[in-house]
Amino acid sequence: MSIVFLLIGFVLLVIGGEFLVRSSVALSLKLNISRMVIGLTVVSFATSAPELLVSLQAAIEGFSDISLGNVIGSNIANIGLVLGLTALVSPLLVDRDFYRINWPVMMVFSIVLYFFLMSNNELSRIEGGALLLGLVGYLIILIKRSRRKDKVIIEEVDESLRDVRGFKMTIWLIIGMVALWGGSELLVKGAVDLATQLGVSERIVSVTVIAVGTSVPELAASLIAAMKKEKAMSLGNLIGSNIFNIASVLGLTALIKPIVVQSSEVLTNDMVWMLGIAFILLPLLMIPKMSEMGRKEGFALIVGYSVFIILTII
Repeated sequence: MSIVFLLIGFVLLVIGGEFLVRSSVALSLKLNISRMVIGLTVVSFATSAPELLVSLQAAIEGFSDISLGNVIGSNIANIGLVLGLTALVSPLLVDRDFYRINWPVMMVFSIVLYFFLMSNNELSRIEGGALLLGLVGYLIILIKRSRRKDKVIIEEVDESLRDVRGFKMTIWLIIGMVALWGGSELLVKGAVDLATQLGVSERIVSVTVIAVGTSVPELAASLIAAMKKEKAMSLGNLIGSNIFNIASVLGLTALIKPIVVQSSEVLTNDMVWMLGIAFILLPLLMIPKMSEMGRKEGFALIVGYSVFIILTII
C-alpha cells in the first residue's frame, strides 16, 4: 500500500500544483498585476506549493528528515538529473544573468542553509524568517532587472487566464488546495511506511523517491523548453526552483514549525552533495566552451547523480 500511497500522492501534488498556478495567475491578472511580477512571484510560489505542503506536513508530524530530505534531494535532482537530461536533449546556452545573480544567489542560500543547520542542528523560526527576507531581497532585484528586459518571465504567464470567471477560479483554487493537502498526506504516509518496510530511514526515501517525484514538474517543463530551443529558460527555471525550495519552502516551514536535524547524514552527506553539485555547475559551464552546457556535461551530471543515489542507498 505504501507504493500506492506514494503514486496517488505524486499525482495529487501535480494536479494540485497545476490548478493552484492557474487560479493564482488568473486572480493576479484580474487584479491587473503585471505579467512580469506574476512570473517572478505568483508562479514561483505556486509551483513550490507541492514541496511546501510535503515539508510542512512532515515537520508537523515529527518527520523533520523528510522535510529536509524533500528539499535537499529535489535541489540535487534538479541539477544532476533534470539539468543533465535536459542538456542531453539539447545543448544549453547560458546568459550572463546566470553568472551575475542566479548562480551566486543559489550558492549563498545553500551555504547559509548549511551553516544554519550545522550551528544547532535545527532550522529555527528566526532562521526561517531570515531565509524569507533574503528571498524578498532577491525578488526585488529580479523585478528591477526585469523591467529592462521582459523576456523568459512573460512566457510563463498565460494571458488567456485573464478571462476566467470568478466561480471557475474559485473551483480551481479549491481543487488545488484539496489536492495538495491530500497529496502531501499520502506522500508522507507512504514514505514513512515504505521506509519501515524496507528497513531504511525516512531520510533515504525522501532524498531519493520523494525528491525525484517532486522534481517531475521541473523535468517536464525543462525538457519541453529544451525541445523548443528555449535553452535559457530551462536553466533559469531550475536555478530559480532551487532558490525557492530553500528560501520559501524551508523558510515558511521553519516559521510554522522549527525543523530539527534527526539524522547526521543530512549534514555529512546530503548537504555536502547539494553544495557540491551546485558548485560544479560553474566549471562545467566555463570549460571547455564558455556559457554552453553540452551533452558531455549533461552526461557527467547524470553520472554524478547516479553515484549520489547509489551511495545514499547502500
